Amino acid sequence: MTTATAIVAGHGLALRRSLHLSKPSCATFSARALPPAAHCCRTVVAAAAPSSRACRCRSVSSESSTAAAADTADDEEEETKSDSEEEEMDPLAEVCYLDPEADAEGIREWELDFCSRPILDARGKKVWELVVCDATLSLQFTRFFPNTSINSVTLRDALASVATSLGVPLPDRARFFRSQMQTIISRACNELGVKAVPSRRCVSLLLWLEERYETVYSRHPGFQSGTKPLLTLDNPFPTSLPENLFGDKWAFVQLPFSAVREEVESLERRYAFGAGLDLDLLGFELDENTLIPGVAVESSRAKPLAAWMNGLEICSMEVDTGRANLILSAGVSTRYVYAGYQKSAATTQEAEAWEAAKKACGGLHFLAIQENLNSDGCVGFWLLLDLPPPPV
Repeated sequence: MTTATAIVAGHGLALRRSLHLSKPSCATFSARALPPAAHCCRTVVAAAAPSSRACRCRSVSSESSTAAAADTADDEEEETKSDSEEEEMDPLAEVCYLDPEADAEGIREWELDFCSRPILDARGKKVWELVVCDATLSLQFTRFFPNTSINSVTLRDALASVATSLGVPLPDRARFFRSQMQTIISRACNELGVKAVPSRRCVSLLLWLEERYETVYSRHPGFQSGTKPLLTLDNPFPTSLPENLFGDKWAFVQLPFSAVREEVESLERRYAFGAGLDLDLLGFELDENTLIPGVAVESSRAKPLAAWMNGLEICSMEVDTGRANLILSAGVSTRYVYAGYQKSAATTQEAEAWEAAKKACGGLHFLAIQENLNSDGCVGFWLLLDLPPPPV
């Protein structure tokens, strides 16, 4: 059995505490306490060196220090090769790449960013850049623009040129993570028949921007060190959860990494609702028994709830221990008080341990919606990831 609730029975998904999911002030605790955080993964390894196709933007590992030491020589050799490749990269070059093994017709979603970079042109003005990729980085496209041509028409024509240059169809959807660019991006996409989706689930794009900062922008002759991003990410104060998104109960849970991989790989077959992440692309190399923290939600309206949640572009969950609240982040600038709990030394310790477990796993966590916390199936499953804002 491999559904999320069957994992409770068969794979060791340990329910820690069960809380009612009515109004935050009414929530109460019951059930078992949180296991020690030492059972979770341990080490976050530095990002892998860039290549012509960034197949792994970062690496998260739970290998022991002994095993890591045994691989030091190989790592140093790989780093030397990667450094040579980096030296050959032209920071003035633009990218127009499609993996020859990729199914061009099957790339139906793009991730895009259209923003200024910490680079000055000959006029002393900031350079803007369009960056486009898909979730697997099989498609990659970049183009620089002067700040005098930043409008929806420029973006529309540039997006159309991505399709024509690479010989791929325009996507059905295009995700973007900067709320300040929503008007320009939405207008450009609408004119092309593409649905613009504000979402921080642009994980591949965000990690690629981190890489480009090190390998391209910082090596550009016009680079301005210490320049802050022009359009920073919003992090608004959380608001009340809409009534249709309330469940009945929730619980902190944990799931072995091997079972998480199974859920992601079979997500489309098993659930009508949910979203996964490409764990190989992201460089997660955790031990199969590493416990990944998550939140399970019980609802007598599990299917309608999962359907509503599915339209939110859920990106992460966190605990505000000061206010004893569970916070849900969605879209690009939406944060909800998802639930509350009775604040005490024990519940605070449990919440802090859950956050520590998440941090130890490189920010990886999940949300599962069930008809019953002890039932034999999940209605929805979302794999989530905490990421820092991009450096640009």
